[in-house]
Amino acid sequence: MTATRPQPRPGVLDIAPYIPGKSTAPGVAKVFKLSSNETPLGPSEHAVAAYADIGKRLEDYPDGASAALREAIGNAYGLDPARIVCGAGSDDLLNLIARAYLADGDEAIHTTHGFLVYPIATLGTGAKPVVAAETNFTADVDAILKLVTPKTKVVFLANPNNPTGTYIPFDEVKRLHRALPGNVLLVLDAAYAEYVQRNDYESGLELVATSDNVVMTRTFSKIYGLAALRLGWMVGPAHVVDAINRIRGPFNVNAPAIAAGIAAMRDTAHVERSRTHNSKWLEWLTAEIGKLGLTVTPSVANFVLIHFPQTKGRTATEANDFLMKRGLVLRQVTAYQLPNALRMSVGTEEANRLVVQALKDFLGQSA
Repeated sequence: MTATRPQPRPGVLDIAPYIPGKSTAPGVAKVFKLSSNETPLGPSEHAVAAYADIGKRLEDYPDGASAALREAIGNAYGLDPARIVCGAGSDDLLNLIARAYLADGDEAIHTTHGFLVYPIATLGTGAKPVVAAETNFTADVDAILKLVTPKTKVVFLANPNNPTGTYIPFDEVKRLHRALPGNVLLVLDAAYAEYVQRNDYESGLELVATSDNVVMTRTFSKIYGLAALRLGWMVGPAHVVDAINRIRGPFNVNAPAIAAGIAAMRDTAHVERSRTHNSKWLEWLTAEIGKLGLTVTPSVANFVLIHFPQTKGRTATEANDFLMKRGLVLRQVTAYQLPNALRMSVGTEEANRLVVQALKDFLGQSA
C-alpha cells in the first residue's frame, strides 16, 4: 500500500524523545532547580564578558573550524588542535559519531542506566542499541564484552555515568579497550571528568592518544557553567576527526559559545572553586541523606542518586511531589529504568540544606 504522506525511516518512531529536567514548580515563589546538573556557581565572569562582547558583531558568521577554541583546549590539555572537533554540546558530537559509524543492521552497546542520548543517536541511524547490565549501578566491562558481536560498531561508555554518578577505574577502561575488535569505536563520554577526584580515574586522553579506535567527548555545560550556549568537544584519531568534520554542520558552534568557551577554559581559578564547592557538598549530601535511612549511590560527579522505598507514602514519586511544593526541583529518572530514585544536582548551600530538611519532613523525621 502506498503511503499518503512522507514517512520517517524505520526506527525513528520507536525513539522515546529526550525529556530534560524540569525548571519550574508551579505556585512556588522561589525555585531551586536541581534537576539538570548545572553548576551552582555559574560561569566565569570572564566567560560572561567574552560572551557579551560578541554582541557587537552578531552579523558575522562564526569561525566554522572553531580554531581559537580548539587551540585553547589543546593548550589546556596538551593536545593537537587538529585532533579536536567542537560541537553544539557533547550531544551534537555523540549524534555525529553515530551518523558516521552506524548504519542499518549495526549495533551499539551502552549500559543499563547510561545517558539517554546513546540509544536515541543509535536508533536515529537505523542501528540497534544493545544494553549491557550494570553491577551496583556501575558499568560492568565483562557484561559489555559478552555482547560484542560482528555487528557491534560502537561502544558508548559514560565515565562517570549520568544519572548514577558511578565510574570505572582507568585499568578497567583499558581492559575493555584491549578486548574490543579494532573496528569497534570506543566512545568515552567524560562530561563530568572535571569533578572526579579519584587516583584511579582517567578521562581517557591517554588512551585516545595511543589508539586508533577511541574518542573522548567533553562538555562546557557542567563545571564551566555554559549549558545555555551548548558547547562541547571531542578528541580522537585523525581518521575519526576527518570523518566527523565531513558530516558536521559548517557552523555548528556559534560565536558567543566559542568566545565564552575560550575564556572559561582559561579561568582555572573559577574551575577550582567549582570543584572545591562540589567536593564539600557532595560529601555532605551523601552523608546527611544517608542518615535519613535513604540509600545514596556513591557519586564522583556533581549529583547524587537517591533511592526511595516502594512503601506507600515514601516513594520517589511522592517525594518528588512533596519537594516540588517547596520549590525544590529534582530529576525523576524513570526513563533511565530507575523509577524508585531521584537525582539531585549539588546546589548552593541553601538549596542543599533545604532538600535535606524537606526529606526529613517527608519521611516524618524530626530535625
